Amino acid sequence: MIALSTRSVFYSLACCALFSTPLLLSAAEDSTLKASSQVIQLPGIEIDAEKRIVDVSSKVSLTEGLLELIACTEGTKEHEAIVRINAMPIHVHTALLLIGARNGTPAMQQPIDEAGTRWRHYRPSGDPIAVSLLVKDDSGEIVERPISDFIKRAEEDPYAQGMAWQQPITDEEKQEKFPDVFLFTGSHLIDTKDGGKQYLADQSGHVITISTFGDELLGLADVQSRDNGELIWEVDDTHLPPLDSEVKLRLRPRAR
Repeated sequence: MIALSTRSVFYSLACCALFSTPLLLSAAEDSTLKASSQVIQLPGIEIDAEKRIVDVSSKVSLTEGLLELIACTEGTKEHEAIVRINAMPIHVHTALLLIGARNGTPAMQQPIDEAGTRWRHYRPSGDPIAVSLLVKDDSGEIVERPISDFIKRAEEDPYAQGMAWQQPITDEEKQEKFPDVFLFTGSHLIDTKDGGKQYLADQSGHVITISTFGDELLGLADVQSRDNGELIWEVDDTHLPPLDSEVKLRLRPRAR
């Protein structure tokens, strides 16, 4: 088991986030990671460098209801997320960098004139990351299931009552499958008043989101908003363990 220094990892991550470059390892470090069959550890995280897998310790936080997130941190949005992770988002970001994934940016908009009357909109970007959960089946064996196994189309969106776009969900929409792949958008690293750095997802708890918040670590490829009727997904508890059960959130980079 290899334990990484939090301070050195954070420094590497800060450089990557500030300059939008992938983490660069020395030839010796890269060779060690590729040759090692051991698991690399960060707090609450296990990294299999050979298989390019990141496992994050988590607990089930929701077994019914509408979803705006897949994963959050404790004390944030457990009422809208399937799991809460037992790790810092910045460490999850670091773990993905260590296995070669490249972060992009969340969806954002920037003014293109001084008056702020015209805006340029940027779509979310980043490497594709497959998301799954490791859970126990009925026999007690650990199995890996894609995140779509725990999500289904909602019959209706109670928040959409009276909205102009609200329409009954069709049979075809009911069969729509939730995606298993998210973009490694990478949140944002900002300056603080005391001269330090703050990773925004550490503050907001937005680890993996369905809704577009603008500071998520992983997000969907399109901008999602309750205002346009796109957030009509709910928990499917068919294969989900009981509330507060321990599970592993697995992240695996896909080919670019």
